[in-house]
Order: sequence, then structure tokens, then C-alpha cells
Amino acid sequence: MFSGDRLLKRRKELGLSQAQLSDSLGISRPSYFNWEKGKTQPNQKNLSLLADLLQVDPTYFEEGAEILQLYQQLTPSNQDRVLTYSKGVLQEQENGPTRLERPRFSYRVFEKLSAGTGFSYFDDGNFDTVFHDEQMDHDFASWIFGDSMNPVYLNGEVALIKQTGFDYDGGIYAVDWDGQTYIKKVFREKDGLRLVSLNHQYSDKFAPYDENPRIIGLIVGHFMPTEY
Repeated sequence: MFSGDRLLKRRKELGLSQAQLSDSLGISRPSYFNWEKGKTQPNQKNLSLLADLLQVDPTYFEEGAEILQLYQQLTPSNQDRVLTYSKGVLQEQENGPTRLERPRFSYRVFEKLSAGTGFSYFDDGNFDTVFHDEQMDHDFASWIFGDSMNPVYLNGEVALIKQTGFDYDGGIYAVDWDGQTYIKKVFREKDGLRLVSLNHQYSDKFAPYDENPRIIGLIVGHFMPTEY
């Protein structure tokens, strides 16, 4: 399983920023951020590119890789001692209190929606798989990027969208306008759509009808992904 902690460790060893790596990989910064947080993991193509950029073998990012490397450096007799000790620890763990596992449901999350200045939305097959402990009806999901919809819709959360068209004034919608997509509270006015942020530090935006703003869908849910 992919280890975000080992990715973070190696990036810092080389003195690189998240922005530098995400730009080199050709992915969004929220997508890279979620790798390090353990919320998503790179596909095989991005894993190979990541290994090349960080000058390591792809197996470096596997959880337990460091333990395995140390184990392989031990003499056979010391390997036996480690194995015996590990079996004892595992037995204690299995005999400990049973913890009920909550169900987890997978979601495909496409790039990318903006809760800030606006970013293009691409349904081009480039998606992350994330997990949540509740199954919610939706047509598609996308990342939220930005803080203009704080404190309700947070940067790094997943927005769940239902393709309903315009339903009612004051609803939270995904709106495509001028080549960008926004998550905003929407009011339909005589000459266009007024896009309102929940964060009062952001001014309203006005999308005239003659610029063909399009309601993609109603935001029907949102969540911060759980770790694997």
C-alpha cells in the first residue's frame, strides 16, 4: 500500500515543494496534497514518474518498505529473533479488544472544481479514488479547491453533484462560465446569474446570460475523504 508519509519524507529530503512536484507531474496541487495525506494514491503511471523525480525505486513508497530493507540487512540469526518477536506482538494485537470497522464506500473524484477564483473542469478520465463512510447518491464528484465557500465547503473536500439544472434560488450549484467552473450560491436575475460566496471576504460574481453560463448541477453533499 502506498505511503504518503514516505512521499513527504523524500520530498523534504530533496528540498522540493508540493507545487514543484505537482507541476512536474502535470496534476493539480490538491491531488498531490491528498497523496501525502494518505487520502488517495497515484496510479501506476504517476507512481513511476514520481519515483523518477524523487530518484527512488517505486517500491520505496510502499508501507513497510523501510522495515523490509532493515530486515534484509540483518544476519539470519537476527532475522529469526525479529520474526519471533513480531509474531509475539501480532498475537498480542489479535488478542486485544476487537474494534468494529465502519463501512467505507469508494468515490471517483474528477479534477477539478473551484471554490475560489475558478478552474477549468475536465472529465477526461483523470480521477482519484477516495473513500467515505457514507454512501450518497450523486451523478459525479469533484475536488473543491479554494476557501471562498468556507466555513461549509472546505479546500480539499469532495463535492457531490447531481445534474438537476437550476432548481431554486440560493442553492449551492456547480456553474460553468467563461471556461471555468465554480461552486457558489446562485441567484437567477433578469440579466444573468449572481454567484455568491459563503466567505464574505470574496465579492459576488455576475455571469451575464449572453456569456452562456451553465448550471452543471446541484451540490447534494460534500465530505473530507477518509484515509485508506
